[in-house]
Amino acid sequence: MTENLRIVLWAALAVMIYFNYQAWRQQYGQRAPSEAPALASSPADRTIDDLPALPELDTDVPADGMPAIEGTTVGFTGTLITVETDVLSVEIGRRGGDLRRVLLKGYPQAKDQPDVPVELLNSNPDSLFVFRTGLRAAGERDGATHQSVYTSARTAYSLAAGDDVLEIPLQWEGPEGITVEKTYRFRRGRYDISLEFRAINDSETPYRVANYLRIQRAHAPLERSMFNVDSYSFTGPVIYDGNKFEKLDVDDLEDEPFSLVVEGGWIASIQHHFLAAAVPPETEEENYQVTYNGKQYLMTAIGPVTTIAPGREGVFTSQLFVGPKLQQQLDEVSAGLALTVDYGLLAILAQPLFWLLGKVHNFLGNWGWSIIIVTFLIKLVFYPLTEKSGRSMAKMRALQPRLKALQDRYKDDRQAMSQALMDLYKREKVNPVAGCLPMVIQIPFFIAFYWVLLESVEMRQAPFMLWITDLSTRDPYFVLPLLMGAAMFGQQKLNPTPPDPVQAKIMTFLPVMFTVFFAFFPAGLVLYWLTNSVLSILQQWRINRAVTVGR
Repeated sequence: MTENLRIVLWAALAVMIYFNYQAWRQQYGQRAPSEAPALASSPADRTIDDLPALPELDTDVPADGMPAIEGTTVGFTGTLITVETDVLSVEIGRRGGDLRRVLLKGYPQAKDQPDVPVELLNSNPDSLFVFRTGLRAAGERDGATHQSVYTSARTAYSLAAGDDVLEIPLQWEGPEGITVEKTYRFRRGRYDISLEFRAINDSETPYRVANYLRIQRAHAPLERSMFNVDSYSFTGPVIYDGNKFEKLDVDDLEDEPFSLVVEGGWIASIQHHFLAAAVPPETEEENYQVTYNGKQYLMTAIGPVTTIAPGREGVFTSQLFVGPKLQQQLDEVSAGLALTVDYGLLAILAQPLFWLLGKVHNFLGNWGWSIIIVTFLIKLVFYPLTEKSGRSMAKMRALQPRLKALQDRYKDDRQAMSQALMDLYKREKVNPVAGCLPMVIQIPFFIAFYWVLLESVEMRQAPFMLWITDLSTRDPYFVLPLLMGAAMFGQQKLNPTPPDPVQAKIMTFLPVMFTVFFAFFPAGLVLYWLTNSVLSILQQWRINRAVTVGR
């Protein structure tokens, strides 16, 4: 029984250590220099000498070296262009023709404020989060950069009923017969946005340009708090090089900017449940650069130089994604983009669990009941193992009077008592450790379920029933944690009592400790553990009865 208790306590401790480690890693973890991807080639090897360096694309650069923010040094020119789709409300600035503000219509900021949507992109200096896109030109010629002023035939666009695609055409008239058409394409029900530059060269000389995509964001990490689940998710820049997904530590970037040249991949800025990503063509070699100046980080993807002959045109396409981390849409946009849904080290378990939850939800239409059904299915899969361990626990319970007698007989000789207990277990073919195996095996599934419920935007503000209106946050009245603690206490009563009074008191206190620990977990996770405990009680009660009748 001593080993039995130790395994239970170590299992509980392992869960606590894991979540504390995850919190520490999110707040203090740093990317080791050895983990930085090797450069496929030096940027100097592929850059034409007379192509302006990246910072020169921005005018009026402040003393800190970062590009000026629209509305301050550079200012905003002209009227905003508004775009309304069924899922997005967008503002496009004529300067740069870039997305300046994006509201997500179907995602309220808070459950009690359904009419206040999440604002993902904005151009406010204190919380700046914008795309910067354009074409930079070689030599002395101008390019259609994010500082250029575009024209538009209309100032308002709306996705009409029955239409699936909405196009927003912008135009820039350059010197010497150069015209650039910048077109956004929005689709019904989608958060990915197609971006196309069409450069028309009506001059008498070749026009050499390179396409670039940039994400510029003010960095303001959330203060970690058990009352704010958003603070437990990574917020910041991430990059995918076509094979590897990497979260970048902004403090490291201030000392050592990130640089990489590869074919394919993407850049993104992520936060809990939402992201903004820039996805260049998969077959195009990109120069990725990420810098940080202590206030804002700047992520850039620069495409190869293209020469457009006189009388010809060049087309540059890419994808932007601005919205929730809907895994199906992310998979459809680009390989690896669904990795922004950060399930942690146990993604190999979390992904199938989420898939199964989704299938059940498609049938039931309620995430809470889906969690209960999936818990039942998991319990069913592990039934042979839990039945075997349950029978061992039932036999241990039946041996309680004999265990008590041995304890009284050898109360002054612990070594002799331990030997006598082992002899008894051997004669009765009982393994005291076997009863803990189900709990140990369930720990990885518990942790995987935790990340599914915490990170999956589908769970965000998802109601269950009665007072549980958001499965991704804690139970506001702590009813589920209390019920879970009571279920764990009842489960203990069906198991054998440790012979040592001190151990027995510790085991009795364990449900209290778990109740306090779970009180601030997402309600969906507590619902999972409560369901699991109730099913375990029913199973152990049935096994105890069968073993008693069999004897």
